Amino acid sequence: MGDLSGMSIRAGNSTTAVRDIPRSWEDGLLALNNAHAVELSLLDGAGLRTLLDGAFSARCIGALDAVLIALDERHATYASPNYLWFRARYGRFVYVDRVVVAEAMRGKGLARRLYADLIERALAAGHDLLVCEVNSDPPNPASDTFHAALGFKEVGAAAIHGGVKTVRYLALRLGNVTSG
Repeated sequence: MGDLSGMSIRAGNSTTAVRDIPRSWEDGLLALNNAHAVELSLLDGAGLRTLLDGAFSARCIGALDAVLIALDERHATYASPNYLWFRARYGRFVYVDRVVVAEAMRGKGLARRLYADLIERALAAGHDLLVCEVNSDPPNPASDTFHAALGFKEVGAAAIHGGVKTVRYLALRLGNVTSG
């Protein structure tokens, strides 16, 4: 996956803190997710609760201005084909299941701040591998550009949901990454 010596993820300068997503915000989180279902995949309330119940990290900025939900390899009940692809191949990892920034808040570095926070938490927990998938079809060029800038490398690809969607699997080794 390449040497990332000296790589730093700069997280912007906003004063709004990254924090855990309050459970009382589940309805708003579900609405934000489903407004971006093409990129993220549609969820219902039960699916969201299952995801949150086993999350390694479920963090937000502002009043759901930006959200990142990540799992590690220990989530026992999550049946996403993408998550299961990584579980079949890696013994230990943190999987970014979904990251979304509200339309009005894009371009302010919020996703980068969420990733910096996640990397800090992953390293503190002894993880050295961060993984995710990005849609190939339908395409998601903004996500491709974002993840490439962070240093993610492609480690696989798949057609999912009966071939309706294709994805590229990405990974980033954290050993030499700093989240400053």
